[in-house]
Amino acid sequence: MGFRLLRKYTNLTVWIIISMIVGIIVGKFAPEFSIAIKPMGEVFIRMIQTIVGPLIFSTLVVGIAGHGDDLLRVGRLALKSLVYFEVVTTFALIIGLLSVNIAKPGDGFSMAGLAPPATVNKTITWVTEMESIVPISFFAVMADPKAVLAVVFCAVMFSVAIMRADPQSKKVMLDFNASLSAIMFKVVELVMNYAPIGIGCAIAATVGQFGLEALVAAGKLVGTLYATLIIFVILILLPIVLICRLPLKDFAKAVGQPFLMAFATASSESALPKAMENMVEFGCPPEIVAFVIPTGYSFNLDGSTLYLALAAIFCAQVAQVEKSIGEQIVIMITLMLSSKGVAAVPRASFIVLTSTLANANIPLAPLSLIMGVDAFMDMARTSINVLGNMTACAVISRWEGEFRNDAWRARQAGQTLDTLAMDVVESEEYGAARQHNNHHTAPGDLHAEKASIRSVHSFSGSNTQQRHQSSGDHIV
Repeated sequence: MGFRLLRKYTNLTVWIIISMIVGIIVGKFAPEFSIAIKPMGEVFIRMIQTIVGPLIFSTLVVGIAGHGDDLLRVGRLALKSLVYFEVVTTFALIIGLLSVNIAKPGDGFSMAGLAPPATVNKTITWVTEMESIVPISFFAVMADPKAVLAVVFCAVMFSVAIMRADPQSKKVMLDFNASLSAIMFKVVELVMNYAPIGIGCAIAATVGQFGLEALVAAGKLVGTLYATLIIFVILILLPIVLICRLPLKDFAKAVGQPFLMAFATASSESALPKAMENMVEFGCPPEIVAFVIPTGYSFNLDGSTLYLALAAIFCAQVAQVEKSIGEQIVIMITLMLSSKGVAAVPRASFIVLTSTLANANIPLAPLSLIMGVDAFMDMARTSINVLGNMTACAVISRWEGEFRNDAWRARQAGQTLDTLAMDVVESEEYGAARQHNNHHTAPGDLHAEKASIRSVHSFSGSNTQQRHQSSGDHIV
């Protein structure tokens, strides 16, 4: 009985919040135990990573190839997505630069005793970018959870090939991918049952390893980042949502769970399947969800972009290196170009930041201050990355005129798209017939007419339910 009551009056979001609170308490008062249970949090991320490749591939193939042979629509969707990504990340850079110049979190630190951290010798060039997008092997991409952009590339190529294939081959592959997509979303539901345990263990391990004392030592830097991210959400993302006339309450409900998962695990991959599932339920077409969100994981890193701008000027302030407005604009342009498409590179933000500091003649020693609290800042910027990508998905859906379309309304009504259209036509016919009969039917006959209409509605509803049950729960 107690278990049924908990299931009735609580949901996954409530349990994630409870697990985060418990994890912080355990990490504070039992740090050694918290570090020991870190693998239980990593298991949750590993389970999510096994889903990412098949989920993105199958959903994107069905979304592109299953909606006709309009390649122009795919190109238009890609262009709109990239334009949106570039505009929003530019605003993130501007807000980051303004915030760090106003708050000056680097003032008061001393360079004494600071040594530059061990840098990674790997550099990011257009060659490494192309190699991360175009893979060597399809199966190697599906086994690599970091190769999200490569999965998108393979899915688009495969979809175009399906469009050019014969009808029989096209039908077989679309049916297979539609079934695979539906099953993978069921796997997501199974994995989400473990989410509170995995998230609680992950945040406990973070607090136990680094300690809350690290936040006190560099509290001004961490506080500046968190406050700037909140300002970015209020000044940029919230107006975008309102301008696009997205239902704010439903949108907040859709982004809540993925946002908390990304914050607690500091991993975008952990929130990817749930983010895609929630956006489909929110009203975005599956083909747009499957294209925009994975692509945004490489090109729409709002939180990481803002963090890079703030961290670069913070290092200059600690080193007491004055940078003019023109030099800061150059740094912003450098970050704007170098921060795109690096999600597949391990420690990509650190590599981009290191190369930017070197190009701007800023000492690397202040990076040791950032690394001490980077785990806590990573939680914030990762959650904003997820929020920004889910916002982009809803905006592009509205821009395409596909937000909460007929297919979504049919799923909400528990019907197929053909059945929904049939019901609309029947309703219009009933209305016209009734209006006509009102002028020619005696009052005593109206009761018989209403009873006849109700019986026809009942018969149509039973047929609708039978047709729905026989058609199966296809996602598209």
